[in-house]
Amino acid sequence: MQFQLPIQIQKLDPPINYRDKLMLVGSCFTEHIGGYLAAHKFQVMLNPSGILFEPQMTCQGIIDYIENKKYPASDLIFDQELWHSWDHHSIFSNPSRDKVLEDIHHTREAAHHFLKEADWLILTFGSSFSYTYMLGNRLVANCHKFPGKDFIKKMGRIEETVTAIDTMLYRLHHFNPGLKIIFTISPVRHARDGLVENNRSKARLIEAVHHVVEKFDRLYYFPAYEIVIDVLRDYRFYDIDLVHPNYAATQFVLEKFCSHCLDKDSLDVLEEIRPIVLAKNHKPFHPASDRHRLFREKNLEQCRALQEKLPFLDFTDEIKFFSK
Repeated sequence: MQFQLPIQIQKLDPPINYRDKLMLVGSCFTEHIGGYLAAHKFQVMLNPSGILFEPQMTCQGIIDYIENKKYPASDLIFDQELWHSWDHHSIFSNPSRDKVLEDIHHTREAAHHFLKEADWLILTFGSSFSYTYMLGNRLVANCHKFPGKDFIKKMGRIEETVTAIDTMLYRLHHFNPGLKIIFTISPVRHARDGLVENNRSKARLIEAVHHVVEKFDRLYYFPAYEIVIDVLRDYRFYDIDLVHPNYAATQFVLEKFCSHCLDKDSLDVLEEIRPIVLAKNHKPFHPASDRHRLFREKNLEQCRALQEKLPFLDFTDEIKFFSK
């Protein structure tokens, strides 16, 4: 019997390989993909502005990396003993205004140089809903737990999202002409918006993304949303909050991503690296035992062998870890 609907996923052409540089920007689901690739030694820069959900602010973030301008101190806002940026996730918030500015400038400059040389940009949009801070009449990337009454909430129109993406693509084409872009839609349900509203929001994102993917070369779509919603299609693949895909669902999506987006040589290398990643994450019950010492020595030898076999990858951290 067949218990899942099949999904047709077109293989990436050209596929991603280990020598490529990948920037990943967008919603919290981006963290799963980027974290997995980084752990398996791909050259990754992940969310330089922190997690972003809404397409207009996400696209503006990319333009900010291109322009690499100093962030004006006047754009920061102070609340609850912290300085915040409306254009960044709360991971940048800090009691020191200078520290916030320093972190923003450092990551923006790093993103500027990385994006200039990147081979791939993976963009994950999470929601069509935007929030405008009424006091300053400006769109925000994060509300930083300010009262809801301080914002105007609006579901973006498809045309607005297409315009934001088009503007970003125009700037990217001149900044890095060889860049290739993969769009995805986050399968995380924004249940607080309401289930009907969440589905409308996702539908607008999907329509906008497909509009630009069909219009330009070097743009691709990976169906992370459809894999979870239509192939897995069961609450047992969600976390206890019933909105975030759980470990099993995330791994299933990652397996599909790797098999359809990576070249064969990179898949083979990833399979060689996987045991090292699992070993490094292993939590021993008895770290001083001879058995664990032998475990470390075995993995240390494997790391050194892989470093010699794959000199274009860096196993310094793993060698240091297993040498303890």
